[in-house]
This record gives sequence, C-alpha cells and structure tokens, in this order.
Amino acid sequence: MVFQDHSLLPWLTVAANVQLAVDKVFGTTMSKAERVDWVMENLKLVRMDHARDKRPAEISGGMKQRVGIARALAVKPKVLLMDEPFGALDALTRASLQDIVMDIHARLKTTVLMVTHDVDEAVLLSDRIIMMTNGPAATIGEILKVGLARPRARLALAETPEFFALRSEVLRFLYERHSLPAQAA
Repeated sequence: MVFQDHSLLPWLTVAANVQLAVDKVFGTTMSKAERVDWVMENLKLVRMDHARDKRPAEISGGMKQRVGIARALAVKPKVLLMDEPFGALDALTRASLQDIVMDIHARLKTTVLMVTHDVDEAVLLSDRIIMMTNGPAATIGEILKVGLARPRARLALAETPEFFALRSEVLRFLYERHSLPAQAA
C-alpha cells in the first residue's frame, strides 16, 4: 500500500525503511544478502538507490513517495493499492512520479488500484476508471474503459482527441452525479 503520506520511519535510512518490509515478508525465505540485493533492486526501480543512506528528513517529498513505492513493491504484492499518492506533490514531481509508476507497471505487470481525484491522472494512468457516487454511502456510479495504447507518452497523449473524449466523459459523470458547476472544467 502506498499512502498519501509516505509513512517512513524518520530514524531509519531510505534503505532501512524498505529493508524493514523485506525482512518481515522474506526473512525466512531469502538470505540476508538476497534481501539486501532485493532492497537495492527496488530502490533502483524508483530511482532512489543513490539516496540509500539518507534519512527521510534529508530528502524531498517526492523522494519520500518513491521510497514508499519501493517499500510497497518490495513485498511483491499481487495488487498495489495507492491512496492518492501524489496529492501533496508539486506538478513537476507529480508528473515525474506518474511516469515512474507507468514504467514500473510496464515492467512488472503488477495490478495497481489507485484512488485519485485528478481526472487527467486517472485518464493517463488507468486502463479502467471506476467512478464513485457522492456521499458516505458511495457506490460504483460508472465504469469507464480507457482504451488508450500503452506505453503512454504524457505530452503526445494530451494532444489526442481520445484523451479529451475520455476526460470529457469523466467530467460529464462528475457534473451529473455531483452537481458540479459547468465552469469547473
């Protein structure tokens, strides 16, 4: 699971934060050397191997999120749940992490279930968008299949009519179900 807040232990290094999860899950099935190698492989996957000896206070918010992603992937989940993992990040860091997640998905073929309120992010990253109704008793309102080819290049995709059509479909649902003002688009 990757949370909105990175949830790293501040007294541990980047590598030790990932190592903690790896030791818990693979402590009896991998040797110590294999576990250390596995930690480094996952840090490389999110481009954080260079910061393995830094503590969370010494790295940026985007770097912390990448460590959180590495920790989640290091336990070899069948499904990776991401709860608005990029919500607190600036636009450039957010775009960079979205690209990293697309690259990881292409390489590992891990199923990723991501909660987001960002329409463009949903269209860019998803194969299916499950839109929820409003309120405490929310239910599935509509399921939209995203038939855009992979790999997806952000800038090229943003200029296609298919991207705008999908984005419009999500916004239509939001306006109809959530009584949003039309000027919010």
